[in-house]
Amino acid sequence: MTDWTEAQNWVGVRGDVSSATTLPPATYTDAEYFEQERLAIFGGGWCGVAMVDEVTAGKVIVREVAGVSVIITRNQQDQLRGYLNSCSHRGTELVEQDGPIDKVLRCPYHRWTFDLDGTLISTPLLDRDAMDNFNPDDFGLRKVRVDLFANVVWISLNREVPDITQWFGDLGERLGGYGLERYEMRSTATFAVKANWKLLTENFQEYYHLGWVHPELAKVSRVDDHYRYQGPGRYCGQTTTPVSNGDNGEWTGLQNASGLSPSDAQSGRHIALFPNVMLTLLPNHACTFILEPTQVGQSREHISWSTPHEPDSEDLKKLTDFWLLVNNQDIEICEKAQRGIHRGRFSGGRLSPTLEEPLHRFYNMLADRFEGIDRCPDGDRE
Repeated sequence: MTDWTEAQNWVGVRGDVSSATTLPPATYTDAEYFEQERLAIFGGGWCGVAMVDEVTAGKVIVREVAGVSVIITRNQQDQLRGYLNSCSHRGTELVEQDGPIDKVLRCPYHRWTFDLDGTLISTPLLDRDAMDNFNPDDFGLRKVRVDLFANVVWISLNREVPDITQWFGDLGERLGGYGLERYEMRSTATFAVKANWKLLTENFQEYYHLGWVHPELAKVSRVDDHYRYQGPGRYCGQTTTPVSNGDNGEWTGLQNASGLSPSDAQSGRHIALFPNVMLTLLPNHACTFILEPTQVGQSREHISWSTPHEPDSEDLKKLTDFWLLVNNQDIEICEKAQRGIHRGRFSGGRLSPTLEEPLHRFYNMLADRFEGIDRCPDGDRE
């Protein structure tokens, strides 16, 4: 079995993009790699698990992170809280699926009860007097790090990684002018994709394929208007400046957010937040993708559309229909890439230094996590 924590396995992606290779093909097809990746990437750092609008007061959601079941809810002060999905009595699963919640979390087995800050508050029929050294304070729920960034709820099973603001470096400042806290989720969609999750985020990060795979998108997000949009932080980004109307104004029909800077008001920001979230921000809406690895060559893609203003239903449908057209094109080409890497015995390739540099940045962030290197990528030179 290959030990992917060893630096020798990542030599090809190191160095300058002009001489670097693509990722080793096994990282898309090998089951042993997939299990190591779950621990190193999804269990070893931050990963996106839900949209903030999915975790409202009075609701609990359940997500799996690196094979670990996690509960996410809000306490009485409306603060996000995350816990391992296991009762501290005998380990029973506390919550099976997303849904409403009272003011407590109650085990279905023996009714041990916890408040929304994870404190054990009730142990029905338990004869504490017959027990030695039982302190309820020692049997609260086990906490998991949870935070919010770009309207996405993030989880970290690793207490040693930097906080979410440090993780993304200057990106919070770059996105500050959009006022994302005023955006509300308007529509969602989920797709099962027969491709490794990395192929989906790599496809999002580069515009080399744009003219051939997305003839409709290329009219509103022209290749010649793309530029990299990367500062020091764990993300890969590009911008389309200016965004065009296209044939039918698919991207530009909704009302713009108020208070945008001149640059934000005419641009589309396309940002892959490491490891598994893709965000496109336009002056009038945000489209967020959360990637969920399910098997070595399969993924689930959770998409949501959010806007700063209540949209007209027809305009929203026009927008989402356009996005779904583009997304279906991406899914088709990523599934072909997965088949080609696996069945075509792909042995590795090279990157365009101009059009695919964000992939090189992504590969190195991936390698860093495996090698245990806590490094925030530099920003692009002017």
